[in-house]
Amino acid sequence: MRKRETKAAIHIALIHYPVYDRRERVVSTALTTLDIHDLARLAKTYGIKGLYIVTPLRSQQALAKRLIAHWVTGWGARYNPTRQEALALVKMADDLESVAQEIEREEGQRAKTVATAARRHPLARPFKEVAELLREKGDTPYLILFGTGWGMTKELIEQCNYVLEPIEGNGYNHLSVRTAAAIILDRLLRGEVP
Repeated sequence: MRKRETKAAIHIALIHYPVYDRRERVVSTALTTLDIHDLARLAKTYGIKGLYIVTPLRSQQALAKRLIAHWVTGWGARYNPTRQEALALVKMADDLESVAQEIEREEGQRAKTVATAARRHPLARPFKEVAELLREKGDTPYLILFGTGWGMTKELIEQCNYVLEPIEGNGYNHLSVRTAAAIILDRLLRGEVP
């Protein structure tokens, strides 16, 4: 099977704020080092230009920076150079606007945003349609957002340029963000959509 070529520069963001908790209160969620490791490796595998961990909490940023430093410049870099390559893609941000500004500086224009969600959204677009957008010629960068907790807030999703349809299973719909991101990136970037 041949890999389909992606034209756009693609970045991803793991959103820890603003997201919902189980009672639909807006909260900041705690990051997990496993998410950072696995999403960085996923990003490297699929040619993603950057992985942004979005949290306003300084304690969470400090934890992530310590992990990243270990694997990028510390002992971990010498121990596992392939992990170093993946973790070098990770950047921290206070909020989504900071991410948008950084991508604009890097790419020369503002990224189009694609929200992902486990819940159905009336404006959701099929995987195939979004995959075609990513393959269009042009300089437009894209930023794909993955939420934590019980999902990104409605307001954040509605600020995005596109909303992706949810992953459909057999009725059970509670994937880890790492698993969902892997399925989504594979469908969008390899073009194999059910």
